[in-house]
Amino acid sequence: MSKKIRTAKLSVGEVAKRSGVKVSTLHFYEDKGLIHSLRNNANQRRYFADVLRRIAVIKAAQNVGISLKEIKEALAFLPTDQAPSKKHWEQLSKKWQAVLNQRINQLTALRDNLSDCIGCGCLSLKACPLYNPNDELGEKQSGAVLLNNKTKLTN
Repeated sequence: MSKKIRTAKLSVGEVAKRSGVKVSTLHFYEDKGLIHSLRNNANQRRYFADVLRRIAVIKAAQNVGISLKEIKEALAFLPTDQAPSKKHWEQLSKKWQAVLNQRINQLTALRDNLSDCIGCGCLSLKACPLYNPNDELGEKQSGAVLLNNKTKLTN
């Protein structure tokens, strides 16, 4: 049995129309390594049809709050010569479930403690439940200067 040769037939406009994604977004996805195209003799982008499934996975993941960086990391294990399958999606969604559960827990805590926050970000409250729970950072510094360092401290 001979192996079927794939040909990249879809133009960037066709992919945009069929996926509901702007051409500029497709270029962005390609620049970020999320999707891939080939160039024809006229140097025009051409896509395999399976790119439509990859774009669907990207959009579904974005809709539930998965970052493009996380999407790229997850898509890296998928084969590039075929559309992601149901099994692939199950693997991806299982991986993202823990991330989403953590975010849900953080948002629930934020919602439940929001009345204690004045919302200005200045950390003027004794123990800010958003940026400084239990005043953990109070021994080092105080005030809004902590906000710039918060991402470095939690990552």
